[in-house]
Amino acid sequence: MLRGSWKPLLLALALVACTRTPEPLPAPFAMTDEAVGHYCGMNLGEHAGPKGQIIRASTPIPVWFSSVRDTIAFTFLDEEPKDIRAIYVSDMGQAPNWDDPGADNWIEARQAWFVLGSQRSGGMGEDEAVPFADLEDAKAFLREHGGHILRFAEIPRDYVLGGADNASTPAEGAS
Repeated sequence: MLRGSWKPLLLALALVACTRTPEPLPAPFAMTDEAVGHYCGMNLGEHAGPKGQIIRASTPIPVWFSSVRDTIAFTFLDEEPKDIRAIYVSDMGQAPNWDDPGADNWIEARQAWFVLGSQRSGGMGEDEAVPFADLEDAKAFLREHGGHILRFAEIPRDYVLGGADNASTPAEGAS
Protein backbone atom coordinates (compact mmCIF):
# COMPACT_ATOMS: atom_id res chain seq x y z
CA MET A 1 0.00 0.00 0.00
CA LEU A 2 1.24 3.52 -0.77
CA ARG A 3 2.12 5.86 2.02
CA GLY A 4 0.26 9.19 2.32
CA SER A 5 3.13 11.18 0.75
CA TRP A 6 2.48 9.54 -2.64
CA LYS A 7 -1.16 10.52 -2.82
CA PRO A 8 -0.57 14.18 -3.78
CA LEU A 9 1.91 13.09 -6.45
CA LEU A 10 -0.57 10.60 -7.92
CA LEU A 11 -3.31 13.22 -7.87
CA ALA A 12 -1.03 15.70 -9.67
CA LEU A 13 -0.10 13.11 -12.31
CA ALA A 14 -3.75 12.25 -12.84
CA LEU A 15 -4.62 15.93 -13.34
CA VAL A 16 -1.77 16.41 -15.83
CA ALA A 17 -2.89 13.32 -17.75
CA CYS A 18 -6.44 14.68 -17.99
CA THR A 19 -5.41 18.20 -18.98
CA ARG A 20 -4.88 18.47 -22.71
CA THR A 21 -3.52 21.46 -24.48
CA PRO A 22 -5.70 22.42 -27.42
CA GLU A 23 -4.49 21.18 -30.75
CA PRO A 24 -3.10 24.04 -32.84
CA LEU A 25 -5.24 25.15 -35.76
CA PRO A 26 -4.19 23.88 -39.16
CA ALA A 27 -2.77 26.56 -41.43
CA PRO A 28 -5.03 27.99 -44.13
CA PHE A 29 -4.47 26.99 -47.73
CA ALA A 30 -3.57 29.57 -50.37
CA MET A 31 -6.40 30.09 -52.82
CA THR A 32 -5.46 28.82 -56.28
CA ASP A 33 -7.09 28.83 -59.70
CA GLU A 34 -8.32 25.29 -58.96
CA ALA A 35 -10.39 26.34 -55.90
CA VAL A 36 -14.06 25.60 -56.57
CA GLY A 37 -17.00 26.76 -54.44
CA HIS A 38 -18.69 24.02 -52.41
CA TYR A 39 -22.24 25.15 -53.17
CA CYS A 40 -21.95 26.80 -56.59
CA GLY A 41 -19.39 24.48 -58.20
CA MET A 42 -17.72 27.48 -59.83
CA ASN A 43 -14.13 28.70 -59.71
CA LEU A 44 -13.69 31.17 -56.84
CA GLY A 45 -11.85 33.59 -59.12
CA GLU A 46 -15.07 34.11 -61.07
CA HIS A 47 -16.59 36.00 -58.13
CA ALA A 48 -15.71 39.28 -56.45
CA GLY A 49 -15.62 39.78 -52.70
CA PRO A 50 -14.28 37.80 -49.75
CA LYS A 51 -13.95 34.02 -49.83
CA GLY A 52 -13.89 31.27 -47.26
CA GLN A 53 -12.41 27.88 -46.57
CA ILE A 54 -13.20 25.28 -43.95
CA ILE A 55 -10.65 22.73 -42.91
CA ARG A 56 -12.15 19.49 -41.64
CA ALA A 57 -10.53 16.74 -39.59
CA SER A 58 -11.60 14.01 -42.01
CA THR A 59 -10.07 15.38 -45.22
CA PRO A 60 -6.67 16.83 -46.18
CA ILE A 61 -8.16 19.45 -48.53
CA PRO A 62 -10.20 22.54 -47.65
CA VAL A 63 -13.84 23.05 -48.47
CA TRP A 64 -13.89 26.28 -50.52
CA PHE A 65 -16.64 28.91 -50.63
CA SER A 66 -17.21 31.74 -53.11
CA SER A 67 -18.60 33.93 -50.31
CA VAL A 68 -18.18 34.31 -46.57
CA ARG A 69 -21.91 34.04 -46.17
CA ASP A 70 -21.80 30.53 -47.71
CA THR A 71 -18.88 29.66 -45.43
CA ILE A 72 -20.91 30.60 -42.35
CA ALA A 73 -24.00 28.81 -43.72
CA PHE A 74 -21.98 25.56 -43.84
CA THR A 75 -21.46 25.81 -40.08
CA PHE A 76 -25.20 26.32 -39.43
CA LEU A 77 -26.61 23.57 -41.65
CA ASP A 78 -27.41 20.32 -39.84
CA GLU A 79 -26.70 18.22 -42.93
CA GLU A 80 -23.10 19.45 -43.28
CA PRO A 81 -20.23 17.65 -41.49
CA LYS A 82 -19.30 18.99 -38.05
CA ASP A 83 -15.66 17.88 -37.90
CA ILE A 84 -14.55 21.48 -38.48
CA ARG A 85 -11.01 22.23 -37.34
CA ALA A 86 -10.72 25.78 -38.71
CA ILE A 87 -12.84 28.34 -40.53
CA TYR A 88 -10.83 30.84 -42.55
CA VAL A 89 -12.17 33.92 -44.33
CA SER A 90 -10.50 36.61 -46.41
CA ASP A 91 -9.18 39.50 -44.33
CA MET A 92 -10.55 42.32 -46.44
CA GLY A 93 -8.37 44.81 -44.57
CA GLN A 94 -5.40 43.15 -46.34
CA ALA A 95 -7.14 42.50 -49.67
CA PRO A 96 -5.74 44.21 -52.76
CA ASN A 97 -9.32 45.23 -53.66
CA TRP A 98 -12.91 43.93 -53.75
CA ASP A 99 -12.41 42.08 -57.04
CA ASP A 100 -9.20 40.46 -55.79
CA PRO A 101 -9.65 39.49 -52.12
CA GLY A 102 -6.18 37.93 -52.03
CA ALA A 103 -4.91 34.35 -52.08
CA ASP A 104 -3.31 34.10 -48.66
CA ASN A 105 -4.62 36.86 -46.37
CA TRP A 106 -6.80 34.62 -44.19
CA ILE A 107 -8.17 35.21 -40.70
CA GLU A 108 -9.78 32.53 -38.53
CA ALA A 109 -13.47 33.47 -38.69
CA ARG A 110 -14.02 33.14 -34.94
CA GLN A 111 -11.39 35.88 -34.43
CA ALA A 112 -12.67 38.24 -37.16
CA TRP A 113 -14.91 41.30 -37.15
CA PHE A 114 -17.72 41.20 -39.73
CA VAL A 115 -19.58 44.05 -41.41
CA LEU A 116 -23.13 42.95 -42.21
CA GLY A 117 -25.70 44.92 -44.17
CA SER A 118 -23.23 46.93 -46.25
CA GLN A 119 -23.79 48.12 -49.81
CA ARG A 120 -21.29 45.52 -51.14
CA SER A 121 -22.49 42.21 -52.59
CA GLY A 122 -20.66 38.95 -52.10
CA GLY A 123 -19.48 36.30 -54.52
CA MET A 124 -22.92 35.17 -55.61
CA GLY A 125 -24.47 38.65 -55.73
CA GLU A 126 -26.00 38.28 -52.26
CA ASP A 127 -25.55 40.38 -49.12
CA GLU A 128 -22.18 39.57 -47.62
CA ALA A 129 -20.64 39.28 -44.17
CA VAL A 130 -17.40 41.17 -44.87
CA PRO A 131 -14.55 39.98 -42.59
CA PHE A 132 -11.67 41.94 -41.08
CA ALA A 133 -8.85 40.98 -38.73
CA ASP A 134 -8.65 44.55 -37.41
CA LEU A 135 -11.62 46.40 -35.90
CA GLU A 136 -10.37 49.73 -37.28
CA ASP A 137 -10.38 48.31 -40.83
CA ALA A 138 -13.96 47.12 -40.28
CA LYS A 139 -14.98 50.58 -39.04
CA ALA A 140 -13.36 52.26 -42.07
CA PHE A 141 -15.25 49.90 -44.42
CA LEU A 142 -18.48 50.59 -42.51
CA ARG A 143 -18.04 54.38 -42.89
CA GLU A 144 -17.69 53.98 -46.66
CA HIS A 145 -20.23 51.21 -47.35
CA GLY A 146 -22.66 51.19 -44.40
CA GLY A 147 -23.78 48.24 -42.32
CA HIS A 148 -22.94 47.21 -38.78
CA ILE A 149 -20.21 45.21 -37.07
CA LEU A 150 -20.56 41.85 -35.36
CA ARG A 151 -18.34 39.00 -34.21
CA PHE A 152 -18.70 35.51 -35.69
CA ALA A 153 -20.74 34.16 -32.76
CA GLU A 154 -23.16 37.11 -33.06
CA ILE A 155 -24.04 36.58 -36.73
CA PRO A 156 -27.73 35.65 -36.81
CA ARG A 157 -28.64 32.32 -38.37
CA ASP A 158 -31.49 34.09 -40.21
CA TYR A 159 -29.07 36.56 -41.79
CA VAL A 160 -27.07 33.73 -43.31
CA LEU A 161 -29.87 31.29 -44.14
CA GLY A 162 -32.93 33.52 -44.37
CA GLY A 163 -31.84 36.78 -45.99
CA ALA A 164 -30.41 40.15 -45.07
CA ASP A 165 -33.76 41.52 -43.90
CA ASN A 166 -33.21 39.53 -40.72
CA ALA A 167 -29.82 41.03 -39.87
CA SER A 168 -29.46 42.05 -36.26
CA THR A 169 -28.46 45.41 -34.91
CA PRO A 170 -24.89 46.44 -34.20
CA ALA A 171 -23.06 45.03 -31.23
CA GLU A 172 -22.50 47.47 -28.36
CA GLY A 173 -19.65 49.82 -29.18
CA ALA A 174 -18.71 48.03 -32.39
CA SER A 175 -19.87 50.54 -34.98
